[in-house]
Amino acid sequence: MAITIYTNDDIKPGAIAGQRIAIIGYGSQGRAHAQNLRDSGHDVIVGVREGGTGWKHATADGLPTAEPAEAVKGADIIAILTPDMIQGDVYRDVIEPNAKEGSALLFAHGFSIIYERITPRPDMDVILVAPKGPGDLVRREFQRGRGVPSLFAIEKDVTGKARDRAMGYAKGNGGATGGLLETTFREETETDLFGEQAVLCGGAKELVIQGFNTLVEAGYQPEIAYFECLHELKLIVDLFYEGGISKMHHFISETAKYGAVASGPRVVTEETKARMKTILDEIQDGTFARNWIAENEAGKPQYEAWLKADRESQIEQVGARLRERMAWLNTPKSEAA
Repeated sequence: MAITIYTNDDIKPGAIAGQRIAIIGYGSQGRAHAQNLRDSGHDVIVGVREGGTGWKHATADGLPTAEPAEAVKGADIIAILTPDMIQGDVYRDVIEPNAKEGSALLFAHGFSIIYERITPRPDMDVILVAPKGPGDLVRREFQRGRGVPSLFAIEKDVTGKARDRAMGYAKGNGGATGGLLETTFREETETDLFGEQAVLCGGAKELVIQGFNTLVEAGYQPEIAYFECLHELKLIVDLFYEGGISKMHHFISETAKYGAVASGPRVVTEETKARMKTILDEIQDGTFARNWIAENEAGKPQYEAWLKADRESQIEQVGARLRERMAWLNTPKSEAA
């Protein structure tokens, strides 16, 4: 069965008209959501610590600000857009004691609900709106009148208004212009974590590193290996992004195409798929969440060691030297616009 893709025309006019939206956190997503919703005509207030970086940025962006607890008071929709690992504390200390009855708690990722980091008050709607792109892209596409596709989900509808709230928020953020898909908290959380770990951030990174290492260990120049295994990856990903696998095949040479279909399955094998299934199992049964929570509680020593190893790897050292000569990567955003 084909999934329904909702657009602006499918959303009830004035779905969240007159409702105050508190954005808690002013990072990448918080900044984009707050500005987009404000520009869509909604009543937005940003909850940030007075004098902090978020406060300064929100004020410079022309948005009303308040201490988080004050921002929550009187809000109809409370968007908690802080990092996953601090959301439990933010909810307990700021939201739970101050949110008015019948307000909605909105997430952009379901981690805190699925892994029971937060148990919302029984009088609150619990909803999700998750743009499928980083905050900077969410803002830029909104300004261009387009919008980034978004997911929405209803975990709990106490007031009978949860669906309208989620879809209205998504429309105000540009998500219904890009295309709005309904999901569940669990589906969004588990697929998002899996994609990050197995393909987008973990799998792709390791494929690049091991390809680079294979060439260098075989005696090829590191700079050539960098271009072949990392630099040119963007060209292929752009083709995937624009037109899927078919467009990538259409724009590469016959030799590259033959090598792709003949050798790709020899690199990413059934064993690789089995490892991916193990990763998914660990996400589904909570092992990943428990490990990540424990790592945070211990001060993140292994996490920092892994990141340090990546920063100090040969491919990173070679890449830094080469990128210094790529003027187009160092052009100020104001000039590149």
